[in-house]
Amino acid sequence: MQKSVVVTGSGGTGCGRAIAERFARDGAGVIVSDINDVGGRMTVDRIRGAGGRAEFCHADVREDDDIAALFAFAERTYGRLDVLVNNASGPFRPDAPLEYWVDTVQTELLGTMRATRRAIDGMRRSGGGVVVNIASISGLWHGRRTAGNSAPAYDTAKSGVIRFTSALADLARDGIRVNCLAPGWIATDGPIQYWESLTPAEREERGVPARLLSTDEVADIVVRLATDRSLSGRIVAWWSDQEPRLIEWGDRGYELGQIFAD
Repeated sequence: MQKSVVVTGSGGTGCGRAIAERFARDGAGVIVSDINDVGGRMTVDRIRGAGGRAEFCHADVREDDDIAALFAFAERTYGRLDVLVNNASGPFRPDAPLEYWVDTVQTELLGTMRATRRAIDGMRRSGGGVVVNIASISGLWHGRRTAGNSAPAYDTAKSGVIRFTSALADLARDGIRVNCLAPGWIATDGPIQYWESLTPAEREERGVPARLLSTDEVADIVVRLATDRSLSGRIVAWWSDQEPRLIEWGDRGYELGQIFAD
């Protein structure tokens, strides 16, 4: 895969780094992007140490100027942009559900929209490309059966990312495909510590999955969404203890709902 890929939020130890490393193993030139400069350069060092190609560009997806500079850097470095992975995400704050609303939406939703808009311009110049958005199963739930862990802004933003993706399906006519992964619980630092603190019975009681997704599993699906030319405007939902599934195109979201009438 001699392609160029931008992965936002790839300076941590989670999915962004795994996604960047996976694309690099497949031969892509990767632009690692994050507000964490130390972590971002570490991702670059890991990729180069494994024989891959990578460069780092500091970018905060909440800032228009940073996003513009990121894509200009990508085009200067590799000559074109083939793939954008919108992975940048802020901290999950369930203990403060009424705070940080604007900041959360700026990162999770508006950052994705801004970066996608810039990427579309570059991809049109180069004849096409792919955007893969990272949402969450939290954007699919219509209310939660277990109390607590409410994160209204995060859930709203991730739901917006899902709808934003499906609405861009027609860009395939321009050779630009936009797809989305909505994963469940992933074995990153916070979730795995909480998951390991519970017994199997406590997990079932609290609505916690029986297993966690690995970052490598997430990276594999992202690459699949980027390379499968039959997919445009499609959402893969991956509840952690089930298999990944494509949401049926045109699903209305309530076909199994209870009839509500007099």
